[in-house]
Amino acid sequence: MNEASTHEGRSFDRLPAWLRPRDVEARGSGQMRLLETTLLLLAGLLLAIATVNDVVLRTHTNHRLVADLRTWRDYTGHEYKNLSAEQDQRNYTTTDVVCGNTSPGPPKERIQLCLQMTGPLIHGRRAARGGWYLPPKAENLRRYRYGCFGTTKQQRACPR
Repeated sequence: MNEASTHEGRSFDRLPAWLRPRDVEARGSGQMRLLETTLLLLAGLLLAIATVNDVVLRTHTNHRLVADLRTWRDYTGHEYKNLSAEQDQRNYTTTDVVCGNTSPGPPKERIQLCLQMTGPLIHGRRAARGGWYLPPKAENLRRYRYGCFGTTKQQRACPR
C-alpha cells in the first residue's frame, strides 16, 4: 500500500509520488521543508506588502488629481469637464498642471489657462501657485506658453 492510499478519496493517486501528501516525513527533510515554507511565506508577505503599497499610492494619486481638477474649476469659475491634467513624470514630484479653455468650446480650440498645483490636499483642493496661458490648438510646451504668473514666472516656465 503506498503512502497516498491512506488519504481519503484517492484524488492524489494521479500525482507523481514526490508530490503526494505523506503520512510520515522522510528522514532528514524536515528542516529543508521548514526552510522552504518559511521562504515561501516571506516571499508571499513581500508581494502582499508591495501590492498594498501600490494600491495606496495609486489611490492617493487619484485623489490628488481629482482635487487638482476641482481647484482649477474653483479658481476659474468654469465648470468645464474637458480639462487636461499632467503629472510631473520626469522628476516624480507632486507638482501637477491642469489646463482648460478660458471660454466655452471644444478642448484646445480656445485660449487655455494652465495652473500649476502644488502642496498638500486641504479640504479637497490644492494650492495653485502659478500658471500660464496657451494659444488655441497648442500643446503644453514651454515655447507656446505666455503670460506666466506666480511661482512659474520665477521658475522661468515661459520663454522670454
